[in-house]
Amino acid sequence: MELRHLRYFLAVAEARHFTRAAERLGIGQPPLSQQIRALENELGTPLFRRLPRGVELTEAGNSFFEDARHIVAAADAAVERAQRVARGDVGRLRIGMINSAPFHPFVPRTIREFGRRYPEIHLSLEENSTPVLAEAVLKEESDIAFVRPLLGETAELVSEALFDEDMLVALPLGHALAHFQSLSLWALAGEAFVLFPRIVGAGLYDEIISACRRNGFSPKVAQETSQVTSIVNLVAAGLGVSLVPASMQQIHSEGVTYRPIAGDAPRARMDLIHRRDDASAATANMIALARELEKG
Repeated sequence: MELRHLRYFLAVAEARHFTRAAERLGIGQPPLSQQIRALENELGTPLFRRLPRGVELTEAGNSFFEDARHIVAAADAAVERAQRVARGDVGRLRIGMINSAPFHPFVPRTIREFGRRYPEIHLSLEENSTPVLAEAVLKEESDIAFVRPLLGETAELVSEALFDEDMLVALPLGHALAHFQSLSLWALAGEAFVLFPRIVGAGLYDEIISACRRNGFSPKVAQETSQVTSIVNLVAAGLGVSLVPASMQQIHSEGVTYRPIAGDAPRARMDLIHRRDDASAATANMIALARELEKG
């Protein structure tokens, strides 16, 4: 018994007529009659009682009609669900992000727009450091992640560069350098720095150190913390100065003021990473959306 046999049976049962059912199905009446007879032979019982003008269901036919209708409906629903998953309309997407990502408007905007376009995709979010998120994507514990540039190439991962963000000098409120409207990096040569450990974000860390060296000094790192919000709090406590992405200005700490960098300055790049072999339509849709919004 094949699914088409059930569809043929239902067409005849609903039309109560072989010729009209054949027209609806787009096949000839003799082949339809043959298929129904083959189905009745397989079941071992007549399903229809032939009348002068049409047919009517037998008692067995009435019972079979209800089950066949449910089976065909379930099969159609299964096909539709599979097609929707294949299009990325339903399913799940596990998103990782560094803890500074939500402060830049691009990231929440992208996630919000994805949720609007694909309301039946379940989104889960996780914040962590770049290397931890990269490992989670590699282990298929996350599907994509918004991260700072990775250190070196990883064959299994693809990095999509999204945008470069200005860096700002974060100063304790009342610091002598806060009197200037902008600062060259060399003005920070004698300052203690608050930074994140290199292992947390090697790409951005190296960008900061290289920019300082191009300006004639190596920064003296007095405090390290992996959380960007903690960096701002330590600067507010007067434990040093720092260089932070411009979006960090959204952290409204009373003890911190921000100044733009004049001249040669580091840039904070944001990437979207995913597995090279990820065939998920939901992942592909998120990547396409991020590209679209980045260009727009």
